[in-house]
Amino acid sequence: MAENTKLDVHAREAAHSREIRRLRRNGQVPGVLYGGGDDPVAFAIEARTLRHALAAKGAVLELSIDGGAATPAVLKDSQRHPVRGDLMHVDLLRVDLKKPIQASVFVELVGYEKSPGVKEGGTLEHITREITVEALPTDIPESIEVDVSHMDIHDTLTLDAISAPQGVTLVDDPETTIASVSAPRVSDEGDDVETETEVVGEAEAAPEASDDGGDDAAGDAE
Repeated sequence: MAENTKLDVHAREAAHSREIRRLRRNGQVPGVLYGGGDDPVAFAIEARTLRHALAAKGAVLELSIDGGAATPAVLKDSQRHPVRGDLMHVDLLRVDLKKPIQASVFVELVGYEKSPGVKEGGTLEHITREITVEALPTDIPESIEVDVSHMDIHDTLTLDAISAPQGVTLVDDPETTIASVSAPRVSDEGDDVETETEVVGEAEAAPEASDDGGDDAAGDAE
């Protein structure tokens, strides 16, 4: 069972864009806690604290608002700055620890350095990087490791070949492509050299024809 991460936030009033910008300039990230049959609660939290909490192991946050009782919650959605990547806003969802939820988790490819296809010069392509799983909130894994050490050139790995951790159900289409190994690219340099050689040969032959023609013309003149 994953450990929960404690997160202390401060309640705030629903604000207009100017107030939201002021919060962000002061290093705060605005957010909203909702779900669980209770009213939504707007909050703000220091950006670094939030970043560390979301990076911690475990999907469940023990959210405390202004020092109140902790409420189990999970990250439902987040918005990041398109250039800097900074967190701009987060939505958290209250959860019942005894009821399963769906969440997105990262897919981590392992063993790629042993893949026969990669050793032969093929390219391992990581097609799907996140998948949806269903489990109790405390059983949501941080990521799911997928072994690709057996993959050869032209092999494709789909979701139905992945074994989910105990207590976790994979929700997405079983035919979802997770990874593939493509063949090495064949260089076209040889073809280019041949083409250039042919062109150069034709160019060198042209002056010889011209010289012969010149000699004939001179003989006629004589």
